[in-house]
Formats: sequence, structure tokens, C-alpha cells
Amino acid sequence: MGKTIKFVQGNEACVEAALYAGLDFFAGYPITPSTEIAEHLAIRLPRIGGKFIQMEDEIASICAIIGASLTGRKVMTPPAAPAFL
Repeated sequence: MGKTIKFVQGNEACVEAALYAGLDFFAGYPITPSTEIAEHLAIRLPRIGGKFIQMEDEIASICAIIGASLTGRKVMTPPAAPAFL
């Protein structure tokens, strides 16, 4: 049994999946319930050469990821309202 099983919270699983898919740019800000996404990516992205930017609101986050995606980056911003998770 060479497999390692790791139990994680949903937000951490989201981060791992995004990194596995090639995420290299994140713009967002810490707001419940997605604070952990920003916290984990603030640590993980710089280690792999990605960029993390903390923004002031949802509109700024969307604008930042649209701009980054136009340059070929794989981007992500988390939902800011609890209803979307």
C-alpha cells in the first residue's frame, strides 16, 4: 500500500486542486467562508513562482484576474459571499 491518504478541509482541497491544475495567479481577500483559501495560497504560490495579491473587494479581484488571464496566467479568485460556497 504505497498510497498516502490525507484528510483535509474543503478550502484546503480547493487550494490543492487549483495548484495541481496549474494555478499561478490569485487575487482575493480574506472573507468568511473562503479565508483559508487566501491564507494557504499566500504561502504556497510564492514558493512555486506564482503571484498572490490581496485586493480590497470583489470587483478589484475580478479585474485583477481578468487582466492576468489575458497574459496567459491560470487565475483564481474565491467567492466572497457565503451563498456561493
